[in-house]
This record gives sequence, C-alpha cells and structure tokens, in this order.
Amino acid sequence: MTTEHHPIPPSPVERRVAALEELLTEKGYVPEGFIEEFTRTYESDVGPMNGAKVVARAWVDPDYKQRLLEDGTNAIGELGFGGPEGHHIVVVENTPDVHNVVVCTLCSCYPWPVLGLPPRWYKDPPYRARMVREPRVLLQEMGCDLTDDVDIRVWDSSAEARYLVLPERPQGSEGLDEDQLAALVTRDSMIGVGRL
Repeated sequence: MTTEHHPIPPSPVERRVAALEELLTEKGYVPEGFIEEFTRTYESDVGPMNGAKVVARAWVDPDYKQRLLEDGTNAIGELGFGGPEGHHIVVVENTPDVHNVVVCTLCSCYPWPVLGLPPRWYKDPPYRARMVREPRVLLQEMGCDLTDDVDIRVWDSSAEARYLVLPERPQGSEGLDEDQLAALVTRDSMIGVGRL
C-alpha cells in the first residue's frame, strides 16, 4: 500500500496474505483476481445495503414483516438475497422494551448476504466474551445507551442459525418511501450494537 507522497510498507500480515494468494493462484487453486472480486462483491454488492432493504420492506409491509419474523431465510430470499452464510437466518425484532444484539461466541458466524463482511470488532475475543457477560456495559461503550428498563437479549450465532436484528423504525419516518427508509438503516443497528 502506498500513498502519493509517502510509501507505506505492507504489514507482515499483508505480506503473508499476498504471498499466500500468489501461491494459491500459481498452483491453480484460485483463479486470477478471484479474491479481489470476492472481497469487492461482499463490500459493494452484498453488503449491509441488502439488509437495509429487508428492514425497510418490513417497516412498510406488515405481511412481509410477519413472514420475516416467522422464517427469516425464506422472507429474505423473496427479495433475492441468499447464498453462502445465508442459510438459517433468524430475525429478531427490537421494541421499546426489548433490545436484541448478536454475537458469535465460538467464531464469527455472520449473515453475509444481508450484512456483508463482518466488522473486525465482531470477530475479536473481547467483543465475543463481553457481549455475553456484560452486554449493557459494552453496548454503552459502543455508543448504544439503553435505559435500565429495556431488556437486552443476546443472540449467539452459529452455523445452525445466524441472526439479523430488525431495528425499531425511527420516529418521524412515516412519510418516507422504502428507498429512503433503507438509507436510514445501519449495519450496526442490524447487529444490535447501534440504534437508529
């Protein structure tokens, strides 16, 4: 990685990744450009904007919302989203009294088709351990202040079930259309570490 005036040498990890990618490509295990295209796809095309579309649809269509809460995977599939890491998605709804948050205590299971690549902190052991032990404290440190009367429910993702939080619709958004609503939704609100 370089900038225009000041070259920044790659870190040891970046050098190892580049060497591994070169070796896999050279051996024919990975087609030329595959890793870059895969990363670009999940950052640009399959990122949180897909989840935001799911949330916005649920906010404007009560029948869709019911299907989404009953069978997240199929309801999400109705909008054309699915694929690797997108099987067995369970959707949990935030309300004024209940705040849901997602963690994967074992590794980093994450619903890629609706949230893209997981953020670095999602995979870090401190997040994974503390969200289970002291969710209210950690949420507050992450900027998500909840009053003591709000019940916090922590959902542990796994290969059998990945979770998506359906955030509360923001007050004052009644006149917005589906695209405008989707623009309000953040990745962090769909993990539960943020509120809208």
